[in-house]
Amino acid sequence: MSMSVGTLIPVEEYLRTSYHPDREYRDGIVMERNVGDIAHSTMQRQLTRFCGNRAKQWQIDIYPELRICVRENWYPVPDVCVYLLPKPEGRFPTTLPLLWIEILSHDDRMVEVWQKAKDLVDCGAPYVWIVEPNTLESQLMTPAGGPNQVPGKTLQIPGTPIVIPLLEVMEE
Repeated sequence: MSMSVGTLIPVEEYLRTSYHPDREYRDGIVMERNVGDIAHSTMQRQLTRFCGNRAKQWQIDIYPELRICVRENWYPVPDVCVYLLPKPEGRFPTTLPLLWIEILSHDDRMVEVWQKAKDLVDCGAPYVWIVEPNTLESQLMTPAGGPNQVPGKTLQIPGTPIVIPLLEVMEE
């Protein structure tokens, strides 16, 4: 992630501005996101499709690239996020999703990805899943710790029916 050049902008200006691709906002700074390659886009599509096909069974709603107010003046954008029903309220939810998914891009720096995941967990995100789209290796950050390697390329969310096997995700 890199920061845009320029002066600090108020959150209201960020929220009424469309960026292509969308950008994140943190404490007055609009931040670019590393997105756009085939592997990243394919993983994002497949995860959205896989979870979406199970939304009724799992009692979830899934959103790609949703601006979420994590705390005052911080609006990060997950690649994909999963909310338990009922759906979050408002144009930009102020409640954190059950599952926040970050799909790695070629230009991502792991130290930055891990710090963002830690910050999200510190703000109340129960599960932050970091997925490498080329190898299907992944790590999970939770309030109990991390990043921890996800065994068998399959994420399971305790206490829910949510099981996401990445090999199957990519074949569906």
